[in-house]
Amino acid sequence: MKRAIPVVVLSIAGLVPVWLYQPSAGSSTVQAVTPAPSTSSSSSSGTSGANVVTSSTITTEKGPVQLQVTFDGTKITAVKMLQQPNHPQTTAAVPKLIAETLEAQSADIDTVSGATITSEAYKKSLQATIDDNAKTASASHSASASEASSRTVDGSALTTEKGPVQVQVTFSGTKITAVKMLQQPNHPQTTAAVPKLIAETLEAQSADIDTVSGATITSEAYKESLQAAIDAKG
Repeated sequence: MKRAIPVVVLSIAGLVPVWLYQPSAGSSTVQAVTPAPSTSSSSSSGTSGANVVTSSTITTEKGPVQLQVTFDGTKITAVKMLQQPNHPQTTAAVPKLIAETLEAQSADIDTVSGATITSEAYKKSLQATIDDNAKTASASHSASASEASSRTVDGSALTTEKGPVQVQVTFSGTKITAVKMLQQPNHPQTTAAVPKLIAETLEAQSADIDTVSGATITSEAYKESLQAAIDAKG
């Protein structure tokens, strides 16, 4: 019986380290995630003025090819493969194609050896997105330029014995593009005269127009208000 005691004591002592062990609270498991073969992309820092263009899908004998390209103005900042052939040679080729695109800033890049079909479809899709971006930029520039040069000016309000007269004139640069009556006498002759006065204004591009017969008072007030708007525009 005395011999059994040391054995029990040693057994308990051996279990103590097991009871005291707890996993570290800060431990974590890290897994490497392999991206799906159908998606590859370049890194890009987003900008508020970025324009993202998606190409149409090109079907090849190896599989579909589709790109999504991010532009900052005319600069290509990122390329992402939305669709690509599920093939080892394509998977290896795509990063090279993207790297060359970001360096060349065009679709004038080399075909990757061993992935000729994918390379050609990639370059065709890339060029399509470049063309679309250029069209969008051109349209945006034209709209901005037109908006910047367009200005609307109210002419002076004149009181006549027939009623108040005031015009509003829209200019594009120095050209009169529209005239609107803000106030006019409520009279049949005025109603008939106004379209004639506006048409003559757009043709003459000035207040040097004829008085409409039967609406002399309104015509004179119209021309005075129009001239005031032209002068205010500068």
